[in-house]
Amino acid sequence: MHIAIVGAGPAGLAAAYDLVRAGQSVTVFEGSESLGGLAGGFREPHWDWSVEKFYHHWFQSDRAILGFIRELGWERDVLFPRPYTVLYHEGDFYPADSIYTAARFFFRRFPPHDVVRFGLVGLYLRLTPWWRPLERVPASQWLRRWAGSRIYEAIWEPMLVGKFGVEHAETVNMAWFWARIKSRTTRLGTFSGGFQAFFDRLGALLASQGVQFRMKTAVTGISPRATGGLTVETLQEQQHFDAVICTSSPALASRMIPALPSNYSEKLRALRSLGAVVLIVALDRPLTRYYWHNLPKSAGFPFLALVEHTNFVSAEHFGGDHLVYCGDYLDPNHEYFHLSHEQLLERFIQAFPRFNPAFDPSWVRKSWLFKTTYAQPIPPVGHSRNIPDVRTPIRGLYFASMSQVYPWDRGTNYAVELGRRVASILLADLG
Repeated sequence: MHIAIVGAGPAGLAAAYDLVRAGQSVTVFEGSESLGGLAGGFREPHWDWSVEKFYHHWFQSDRAILGFIRELGWERDVLFPRPYTVLYHEGDFYPADSIYTAARFFFRRFPPHDVVRFGLVGLYLRLTPWWRPLERVPASQWLRRWAGSRIYEAIWEPMLVGKFGVEHAETVNMAWFWARIKSRTTRLGTFSGGFQAFFDRLGALLASQGVQFRMKTAVTGISPRATGGLTVETLQEQQHFDAVICTSSPALASRMIPALPSNYSEKLRALRSLGAVVLIVALDRPLTRYYWHNLPKSAGFPFLALVEHTNFVSAEHFGGDHLVYCGDYLDPNHEYFHLSHEQLLERFIQAFPRFNPAFDPSWVRKSWLFKTTYAQPIPPVGHSRNIPDVRTPIRGLYFASMSQVYPWDRGTNYAVELGRRVASILLADLG
């Protein structure tokens, strides 16, 4: 059977791996010039490693991606440094990414009974497997009730507002919050050489096994054929396939596949998401001592998070450049999507003295700007009923996107799990 995969991100590549190993003929279409999708990266000539366009890392609990890498025999190339995360509170940064540092922070600032409630809530969320009842209530309401208003307003509310904006912070359901507490670890991982090195290596392996890659070839349409199978249309040509896996955004899929029944297409269009704007700045010296800085929007920072990548991966891998991410999740209509690279650089580095009073613009060596309108799905109350089936109503057509990994948050781990699950379903349907 000849199978097309639209998109060479983690889901598409993982699906291609299982399909070609099952004896199928696979062609992967990718609109950009590189593999990896939103997890892909770039490398300057004087760098040994690539850096991700949109900051990514793995958690020690990421079973799908780490298991996949073990299956490939590349586990020695997975690295787990110990970076440090800080939160901003009342004008200063505080480490709070371990039991000890969190306890020290909270006991100094909140009544003991509030801290005990906070600890019990965290323990409950780590231990309970029952997330479906939690999706019936907004995270804001549940956390206020069980963790207490003081800690909610000081810690959790700024996170929800920063992540989803004021418009959605009160509607995001508690199952999404549970998944973050349930699955994440303080130890963060990466691949030797950067994520792009992993995807390039995987792509080379797939090509050696017979997978055909059509890079810089955007798919403009997918349609069923009267005689069976599907037609994949690009600007250059039309090709016929027995089955297709589409890994695009839901909105793009609804436009790309006009033959979808209205109830399925409407479900795709109803899925809400935020975009992302990320500016990466190369400095000639470190800006801070920490990796991840959580920033409340109410404090007036022009971005949600400042991530000093070279406090996670050594600057030696980047020719001595110290790399700082300034990132935000935003509505696709936000002004940041229309401002130029130079305008955003000027606006963002104005905040750098708040992280290091000695900062001077002369420290900046270079910067890169990346934007995407599809980066963070928004899960309202009762969201499980909104998730479209990966098996579409069109025979032989499958859809797999980060909007379908719910209740888990987006990431390469869940993309790989989804891609392999779709491949398994497709193979079962083929009999």
